[in-house]
Amino acid sequence: MLSFMTGGGEMGAAIRAFPWADSALGPPAHWTSSLKALVGVLLDAKQPMFVVWGPDQSLLYNDSYAAVLASKHPAALGRPFLDVWSEIRADLAPIVEQAYAGSPVHMDDIPLVMERRGFREETHFAFSYTPIRGEEGDVQGFFCACTEITDQVFADRRSAAEREGLFRLSRDLFAVASFDGFLKSVNPAWSRTLGRTDEELLARPFADIIHPDDLPATAEVVAKLSGGEPVHQFQVRLLKADGDAVEFAWSAVPDSIRASNTFYTVGRDISEELRREEMLRQSQKMEAVGQLTGGLAHDFNNLLAGISGSLELITMRLAQGRTAEVEKYATAAQGAASRAAALTHRLLAFSRRQTLAPKPTDVKKLVSGMEDLIGRTIGPNIQLETVNSAGLWPSLIDPSQLENAILNLCINARDAMPDGGKITIETGNSWMDQRAAKERGLEPGQYISLCVSDTGTGMTPEVIGKAFDPFFTTKPIGVGTGLGLSMIYGFAQQSGGAVRIYSEPGQGTLVCVYLPRHWGETVAEDPGADLADAPRGDGETVLVIDDEPTVRMLVTEVLSDLGYNALEADDGAAGLKILNSGARVDLLVTDVGLPGGLNGRQVADAGRAARPGLKVLFITGYAENAVLSHGHLDPGMHVLTKPFAMDALATRIRELIEE
Repeated sequence: MLSFMTGGGEMGAAIRAFPWADSALGPPAHWTSSLKALVGVLLDAKQPMFVVWGPDQSLLYNDSYAAVLASKHPAALGRPFLDVWSEIRADLAPIVEQAYAGSPVHMDDIPLVMERRGFREETHFAFSYTPIRGEEGDVQGFFCACTEITDQVFADRRSAAEREGLFRLSRDLFAVASFDGFLKSVNPAWSRTLGRTDEELLARPFADIIHPDDLPATAEVVAKLSGGEPVHQFQVRLLKADGDAVEFAWSAVPDSIRASNTFYTVGRDISEELRREEMLRQSQKMEAVGQLTGGLAHDFNNLLAGISGSLELITMRLAQGRTAEVEKYATAAQGAASRAAALTHRLLAFSRRQTLAPKPTDVKKLVSGMEDLIGRTIGPNIQLETVNSAGLWPSLIDPSQLENAILNLCINARDAMPDGGKITIETGNSWMDQRAAKERGLEPGQYISLCVSDTGTGMTPEVIGKAFDPFFTTKPIGVGTGLGLSMIYGFAQQSGGAVRIYSEPGQGTLVCVYLPRHWGETVAEDPGADLADAPRGDGETVLVIDDEPTVRMLVTEVLSDLGYNALEADDGAAGLKILNSGARVDLLVTDVGLPGGLNGRQVADAGRAARPGLKVLFITGYAENAVLSHGHLDPGMHVLTKPFAMDALATRIRELIEE
């Protein structure tokens, strides 16, 4: 037996037993060295292989190719190759002819309809035909290694069909886009969602259908994609044909072939999700209001009882002629009213709707001035230490709100140390680089820090996570409203700063308020005066607009007592009528929320149209952001928050008139 025919399994035995002497190839001993080598290779191989040899194109193959032949095996051995595959002769003949002409042939996928199992079936093969030359250089045959890929092709076809179905039926927006700014392919969801035809979407730059405010963000995403970086979960709004914007969350990846200049993207309409989130936020707000109602009603009822009881006693004592006790009850009523005002200020600061009165403030001086008040508040069993940095920068803030914030932090610290301890108030200057600022939610720059620390019980991470939530409190019902830290958070945010909590259970708590540095000098505090010492007018005319008769009466009486000529109006329309008349008006004092369709800001703007330079003082218990431009007023416009002391009103009016 010839050595090249050893092994080879079933086909090795079949080739050895075949009567080659009676065939065109002749006895194996006379075969060329090339043919012998090829037969040895294919018999040892696991991949389907065959050799087509000689002028008759006789076929030799291995066990793996026998499986490809199916029912054509074993009769195919030694027969002409194209006779074996007579049903696909038209497909194979040109390839065989090319191989015999000396040109190699390679195909990744050739579809062939074969009859190898008694029926016609679609098949797919990847193969290479390699021509084999003899010693004279002539082509004596060719060698083929092939792989049937029919199952893979069918699987890919099914996957493609599924993808196409998903592509066509999905509500998400699928697209292929180019870096030159055009969409190359879109699925039907684009036209269904945006009301635009595919032709329009593909013909115009995709920037045309992006909301103008989102173009910068889109440019950043495209720049990352062009650099080979995928981008996920970014939001960009698209414009419908009618101009309405639709919010989408997108993911995009660049093509793996950089030269293709394309990327793939998918967008999901999140409008409904955003609507549900807003509904959830509103429901949470309503739940929070419900949680607050009991405690807040309790606090206000106590305060109102103090006010109304004091007023009743004043009336009674005046009727009895016992005037010596009137001042005591008046002081009690004023104290209760001040506490009620502080509670509403907390609510407004929490919601970031309180109009601040910022001024350049010496925080070191402010803290020092509060030491006695804080000491009395926290009690004798708690030690208070203040550490003020030398050269502390000023900050442009509302000093009364900072005082309120410090007092709240100290009260919280006191309550965390029922058995006594130590509270430290420390101020300092801070330079925030990019990393430090980002950790605190700030812009890089210079800030002052005001930190209040205690040696109390500390907080768990769960409590810290909720500490700034509205009405969250760890105190017993009726002891706290949960507005303290929320108020501080609102004040810091509205002042351009931030607040952070650092705490561990059993290790005490440190709360730091960061406020922007002010590049200027501080303003000396006016110690204030009683109404009897308030600056007097000189016959100037002040128009007072307020829908509350009591407020209007009090303000006009004070103005008259101080030498002003006071005009009254109970709504915006009546006030505007006076402004449009020829009456002298040196100052407009108006509430913001007025009945009759015109608010105080609208009256002021209309009045200034007729009287350029008209000075305006808004008096309001609720500083509407939309009306007061988010807490910032036009030149010549000022605000005084209700309730206010009458001497403060008189001083402010004089200052404005003399500006």
